[in-house]
This record gives sequence, C-alpha cells and structure tokens, in this order.
Amino acid sequence: MKAADFGSDFTWGVSTSAYQVEGAHNADGKGSSIWDVFSNTSRKVYQNHNGNTATDFYNRFKEDIALLKTLNIRHFRFSISWSRLLPNGTGAVNQNGIFFYHQLLDECIANGITPWVTLYHWDLPNELEKKGGWANREVIHWFREYVTLCVKHFGSKIKHWMILNEPIVFTGAGYFLGIHAPGRTGLKNFLPAIHHASLCQQIGFNIIKEKYPDSEVGTTFSFSHVEPYNGSLRNIAATRRVDAVINRLAIEPTLGLSYPHTDLNLLKAMHKYMQEQDEHHLKTSFDFVGVQVYTREIVKHSWFIPYIKARLISAEKRKVERTTMNWEIHPPSLYEIIKKVAGYSGVKKIIVTENGAAFNDLPSGEGVHDPYRVSYLKDHIAELKKAKDEGINITGYFIWSFTDNFEWSEGYYPRFGIVYVDFKTQQRIVKDSGYWYRDFLERG
Repeated sequence: MKAADFGSDFTWGVSTSAYQVEGAHNADGKGSSIWDVFSNTSRKVYQNHNGNTATDFYNRFKEDIALLKTLNIRHFRFSISWSRLLPNGTGAVNQNGIFFYHQLLDECIANGITPWVTLYHWDLPNELEKKGGWANREVIHWFREYVTLCVKHFGSKIKHWMILNEPIVFTGAGYFLGIHAPGRTGLKNFLPAIHHASLCQQIGFNIIKEKYPDSEVGTTFSFSHVEPYNGSLRNIAATRRVDAVINRLAIEPTLGLSYPHTDLNLLKAMHKYMQEQDEHHLKTSFDFVGVQVYTREIVKHSWFIPYIKARLISAEKRKVERTTMNWEIHPPSLYEIIKKVAGYSGVKKIIVTENGAAFNDLPSGEGVHDPYRVSYLKDHIAELKKAKDEGINITGYFIWSFTDNFEWSEGYYPRFGIVYVDFKTQQRIVKDSGYWYRDFLERG
C-alpha cells in the first residue's frame, strides 16, 4: 500500500501541541498555563517531569520544520498557546507571542508545509483557572476574545482550523478525575466544564467563518471502540453507558442531538448549567470532524464504580498486545470508529487527526529501530483504506506524533514520535517509522 492508493487529494500529516513541545514556559512575556502550574507541582506528573523545556520547539522550530520537509510531510498540525498570546487570559496582548506564531506560520508556508491549527489543546491560562476556568460560564467570553485575536492576526495564513482538542478528555481528566490540569474533581466541576466547552465550539467556528468563510473549520474528538466483556445483558448495558460518556457526550451536542442522558442518567443534572437557547448554540455545522483513535476498551458491569456502574478491563489483564500506555493494539478499532462517526447525518467528512502508539524507543547503533510502531501504522492505515473503499468520506490522516514530547501526566516516559528526541541534548533522530512514513509518502 502507498499514499497514492488514497488519491492525490488525501491529506497526510503529523500532529503535535504547544505545551507538549514548545517549552520556553516563561520566555518573552508568556503567562502561566494550568499545565505550567500542574506539572511543576510535586507528584502530579511521572517522576516530577514538567513541560518547561519539552522539545524546545519555541527555539528550534526552523530545524523541526526543515526535518518535516525532508520526511516529505506536507501537513503539520500544531496548536496555539493561549497564554503566550494573552498572558492573563484576557486583556493585554503579548506581541512577542504574536510574532512567534507569525514566524512559525511563515516558516511552514515557505517550506511548502500546510499549517493545521488547533485553537485550544488543553493549556488554559492559569489566571482564568483562578476564576473558575472551564467550570465558569465566563469562559465563553474569554474564549471569544482569544479566538478573535487569533483570527485577526493569523487568519490570512491559516486555511485549516480545529476549535478544541478532545473536550471530553480535558474536562474529564482535568475537572472530574483530577489526574490532569487543573486537578479538580467531581460532577460539580465536570458537568459545567464540558457544557461550556461544547458551547465554545460554535463560538470558535462562527468567528473564523465570519472573517474567512472559505476556511476549513473542524474540531477533534477522542474515541475508543468499546465492546462488552461478554454477551451478558449487564455488560452490554455497561458498555452502552461507557460509550455514552467517552464517545457520544462530546460529539452529539454539536450535531444537534443533545446530551445522551437517556443512556447516562447523570447527564440529567446538566440542566442546572443550561440557559435558554443553549441547545441551539451547541449545534455546529463543522466542515469536518477530527477523529482521534488509539485503542479498544473492553467493559464489564460493576456495582462499585459510581455513576456509570462499569469498569474497563485493562489490556494487561487481558494479556493482549499493548503499548507502553497499556493500551491494546487493535487496528480494527479505527475502522469501527470511522464507521460509527460517519453514521451521524451531520458529519460532512472525517479526518483522522490523531492516531499513533507509544513504545520504549531507544537509540541503537546509528538509529532508532521501532518495528512495532511501523507495524502499528501499516495496520491502522489498512483499516483507514478499508473505510475509504466502503465510500466513507474520509480525507486525511495525521500521525501522533511528529516528535517524542511531554505526554501530560505520564511525562517523558511514553514516546509517541516518529522522531526520537534526547531530552537532555535536544538531539533529533529520525526513527525507522519516520523513514517508513517518508517513503510511503514519496511513493505517493
């Protein structure tokens, strides 16, 4: 299989995000984000790692863009740091931040690389978190100001936008489970946070389209293919509840389907946070839906798990092939999720905006040999082709990630990149998977 098999207009790229690569956490007027605070708080991140330097992309972006070009990668997804532009979240603009992203965009364009820009990839300015963050309805107005600023300064250089990255993850992990920034817990934080994030989808879309109607504007959602442990009615019902929270909760409101409270009773409490006309303001006619898939989850009923009465049976316990994230390697999951999302009538087209795997990659001899990742990519792209051959309007695929980077609460241990990074020296080494992708694209 080669890239040409998908047609000349299919988009192939790689993804990354600001906090995970930029570093320069307090340089040139940047304000603190919730991840700056969280990762510099003891015992919040694996071995107390933080993103203060990350891959130093802020200072090395020209080197990395040149590397993209040598690998035949012509589409690069990255995010803008809200606190680099607005150090306090609102108000005074940091011109150094504006200048940096102009430089980055210009460098991409000069090298024939199309920028795909995510407006929000989890790094809320910490000054806004002090006011309640995503759980405060005022975030709608803060977000409007931020997006308006981005469109004003960068809109002429960006043709492809994504509004939010995985809203169910940053609200669920950050405002319900507390394992991600800002570390809050409970439904009283989670429900308003996911609702306000959902309302911000239409806000971002409309601001871009009003100024640049020809821009392609989408958003991204995380998905995991879910299956019951066995055919028992209790396990099937538990799987339906898990599906409602991890797959349907974020996407269905944007399609005008409301929140899936029929299958998840706890969502009936959402009415406390909804105002008149909110239902109307949730629906957004995105040009594309970004699908992000990594694994499959197997679900069992459990009386002991609050709210969803279900638990996930880990890949380790099931003794199946898995990555260093302990995620099962299950390529058909990508096909199943693409088919599921395509089944929604409001979805115009699908782009896989993240798919990849973490392994314990280390230099050996003159290179970094990662055969498991090469196999992972080949097998998942085969499932992508299967979906496309069935007539599903899928138009792009982005690997997560371009380089190894800071992987949130897991720190630097999981390596997802097709390019190895020595975090002490910042040396880049293209892995075998990077060369495989180069050749795959070149043949196309």
